[in-house]
Amino acid sequence: MKIRFAGIAALLLAVVSLPLALSAQDEIPTGSDIDITSGDQAYKSYLAAPASGGPYPGIVLVHSFRGLEQGYKDMVDQFAGQGYVVLAVGWQTFAQDPGDATVKQLIEDSVSFLTARADVDPERLGLTGFCAGGRYTMLLLPQIDSFKAGVAWYGFPTRGEPAPVSFVPDLKVPMLIIHGTADQASPIADIYSYVQTLTAANKDFELKIYSGQPHGFMIQGGQLNAGEIGVTAFHEMVDFFNRKLGVPVPA
Repeated sequence: MKIRFAGIAALLLAVVSLPLALSAQDEIPTGSDIDITSGDQAYKSYLAAPASGGPYPGIVLVHSFRGLEQGYKDMVDQFAGQGYVVLAVGWQTFAQDPGDATVKQLIEDSVSFLTARADVDPERLGLTGFCAGGRYTMLLLPQIDSFKAGVAWYGFPTRGEPAPVSFVPDLKVPMLIIHGTADQASPIADIYSYVQTLTAANKDFELKIYSGQPHGFMIQGGQLNAGEIGVTAFHEMVDFFNRKLGVPVPA
């Protein structure tokens, strides 16, 4: 069990990672729009992967309640540039709130899609999500055994029925929680309470807190946060998956 707290001052420690996010454009894979079939429906999604090599770890990314915005697609491209096959699944294609059961089935079908690819290692799969997607990460990581690690961005551990916190006893893999202290939609007090539950259950987790950051700080106005905090937080996620899923083989 591991808890990590960081404020703005800690950002200086991440400067060494900045060039990774500022790589030349021709070094960053360009993804494409694809359909993921689930429940006889085609969900409009987005996929990016290294141009060659592998097999690589696979990541399912669950966007926020605001939809699959361009910022998520740009993040997927950059993520793929770090040596991952990344699928951002458009869970709101047919309804703004399709329900937990529908999303769970869609995520499971997304796993099947990734593991059918020759460039994906089925033993190195991760789940990440933002806002509502952060809630789904907290909710589904304990329920879907295919995932070996997860990163929950400003999620809602106590919202919904059942709430993600009720599945803490079933969590078997490490999780990173990323949150801002100025998050009004999901108060930081709820995250601290969730952390206490994880601690009491002796679960493997890490916590990264950004001082003064609001809800949704990674995607602003539909665009990926390219500032210092955005770059640092992105690499916090990548580093976690590198450690938990195994460092990707360079393309």
